[in-house]
Amino acid sequence: MTLGTHVLAEARAQFGKLKALAEGALRQVDDQAFFAAPEPSGETNSIALVVKHLAGNARSRWTDFLTSDGEKPDRHRDSEFELTRLDTRAALMAAWDQGWTLLDTALAPLTDDDLMREVTIRGEPHTVLKAIDRQLTHYGYHVGQIVLLARLARGAHWESLSVPRGKSEEFNAKMRGRSQP
Repeated sequence: MTLGTHVLAEARAQFGKLKALAEGALRQVDDQAFFAAPEPSGETNSIALVVKHLAGNARSRWTDFLTSDGEKPDRHRDSEFELTRLDTRAALMAAWDQGWTLLDTALAPLTDDDLMREVTIRGEPHTVLKAIDRQLTHYGYHVGQIVLLARLARGAHWESLSVPRGKSEEFNAKMRGRSQP
């Protein structure tokens, strides 16, 4: 396996982990928690708004990834932080799914030779590698927000998405056992 092939496979794997992490959190919240603003000022985002933003960002960044600017002229980023009557949970989750499909479609055909190709985001040149890294960082930031908001909404009913408290040694032993012949 070449370095480039490894980088692309790892990027796809990490995007998949982020998606799974977010969806594990999303499954744990009801609609009330999904749309709840964490505080009354209107300056913080609900889970629904984070989902809407990530969906809009993904559509813009991954549509025609190699051939057009990653900030599409029809994207209105500010509206991603406003809910309308059309923003049902089902509609937002459909947009979410579409964004992840666009990401998969954009990354699937890439090869080693593509990593140093130039793409633009808001007119700024990026290598494909830099654009992928930029999105991994951005998605990680927002997936963390989704997980935290869901965790706070669920309280004592939260089901851990990673190593539960007090279970680190058990988890480490299990992981060591997997790597033993």
